[in-house]
Amino acid sequence: MTLLSRSSTAGDVFAAIADGTANTRSDLMRATGLSRSTVTERLDALFEAGLVKEADQRQPSGGRPSKRIVVNEEGHLVLAADLGEDHSRLVVTDLAGHVLGERVGAIAVGGGPSPLLSWIAEQARELVAELGRTAADLLGLGLAVPAPVDFARGQVVAPSVMTGWDGVDIQARFRELLDIPVLVENDVNARGFGEYLQGWQDYDDVLYIKAGTGLGSAILTGHDLYRGAQGAAGDIGHIRLEPDGGPLCRCGAIGCVEAIAAGWAIVRDLAAAGMPVASTRDAIAAIRDNDPIAIHRVREAGRVLGRAIAYTVNMLNPSLIIVGGSLTAAGDHLMLGIRESVYQYSLPLATRDLRIVPARGDDRRGAIGMAHLIIKTSLQPTQINGRIRSVRER
Repeated sequence: MTLLSRSSTAGDVFAAIADGTANTRSDLMRATGLSRSTVTERLDALFEAGLVKEADQRQPSGGRPSKRIVVNEEGHLVLAADLGEDHSRLVVTDLAGHVLGERVGAIAVGGGPSPLLSWIAEQARELVAELGRTAADLLGLGLAVPAPVDFARGQVVAPSVMTGWDGVDIQARFRELLDIPVLVENDVNARGFGEYLQGWQDYDDVLYIKAGTGLGSAILTGHDLYRGAQGAAGDIGHIRLEPDGGPLCRCGAIGCVEAIAAGWAIVRDLAAAGMPVASTRDAIAAIRDNDPIAIHRVREAGRVLGRAIAYTVNMLNPSLIIVGGSLTAAGDHLMLGIRESVYQYSLPLATRDLRIVPARGDDRRGAIGMAHLIIKTSLQPTQINGRIRSVRER
């Protein structure tokens, strides 16, 4: 709940409306101690910027019913992109996170930042125009990328699959293409947050695992992402389980969990065994055809991943583990291996009430999670005040 003071700005007033602290002029006066005229001034700025509106229904007040003031969810748009190793997805949503338009393109992060950012800008302009809106309606863009992210700087750091992106100032690059704020986030964090919003909000401590071509995890505590000091929290794929004699990882280290249990590692081993597989999709198809070698390999991958998860369980004590990613299409084989190791290697107290469940989300989950993250950032008081200034300067 927002705590207000006599120095409350229009952005602070908006936050109070958004989280339900106050939804009428009288409520805002009581919450802030501001005079009616000052509350009216703050609200006028929010109305002018299209950020709030008066609801159809009124709120009983003991006398004449008061008009309720609510967030104008249709007043602005946000863009969110989930960038992948072989394709990218862009969505445009309203301020409630409802998807209003979408583009999916066979354009990969490995081609460097310029072509991909140009594609996003071009598709964004088309989507906004199709909705009958303009770039002035956009609050920001969220980018989910398959690499570690220095969250404070908005930069990709030491990416193994994003050739040419290391240290690039993505925010500055995108301002040249489409003048809106940009939030850069690790793709697993975005997908984990999107999955969390799919009915798991009753859990305070959640670990989301992405088991796909690569491996990663997102940590959610207190209904928010935990990123760590530099944004590197959750990189479970590079826990080194076999540092002395394990296989070489794509990061250059020896014995990482990803080099043993990720989709690309499974494909590597099945191909070495003489199976005609070239992708994670091929490996999943072999499992669905009940190939015993493929089934054994993915079950073993589950056990190895489960060991890494167990170490995390002992450290974080989550109440819920959600497993998503393309490898979950292998059905129970992966999940059985994970559960076996988690309960074998974790402390009894940490697993007493622990749930391990498959993800509910679809291919949109990363983009939708990213949309909610950029909405959350864009609606902070400082950003709202900046939005009001920009509207008045036009």
